Amino acid sequence: MKTLTFVLFLFSISAYSQQLVYTPKNPNFGGDTFNYQFLLSSANAQNSFTNNQGLRDETSELQDFQESLNRQLLGQLTRSVFSSELGEGLQPGTFNVGDLLLEIFESPEGLVVNILDTNTGEQTQIIVPN
Repeated sequence: MKTLTFVLFLFSISAYSQQLVYTPKNPNFGGDTFNYQFLLSSANAQNSFTNNQGLRDETSELQDFQESLNRQLLGQLTRSVFSSELGEGLQPGTFNVGDLLLEIFESPEGLVVNILDTNTGEQTQIIVPN
């Protein structure tokens, strides 16, 4: 009698069960199209990046040319200062170029160049491998 009750109980459970079906939320993957606005606003609220392309459009061609010319002139001045200060190539030692203090030395990793800005205290290290 107990087994018959148990078997009937098992059949009654399977009669009331249902199949689980996955329904996506994102409308791009077959979800409801009414979820689109909610998902977009949620993504925009979590986005911490800013669009910097708007700053680039504000400069004119004349300003771009002036900046390019300034970069080229500063590059030529830097090369001439380095060639007069350092001679042929980078030699170990300590050099003072304007507000920059250069310390050049050999290490097991290669040639190390420490650059210190004496105005701000910022420091950079460049390692040129052997």
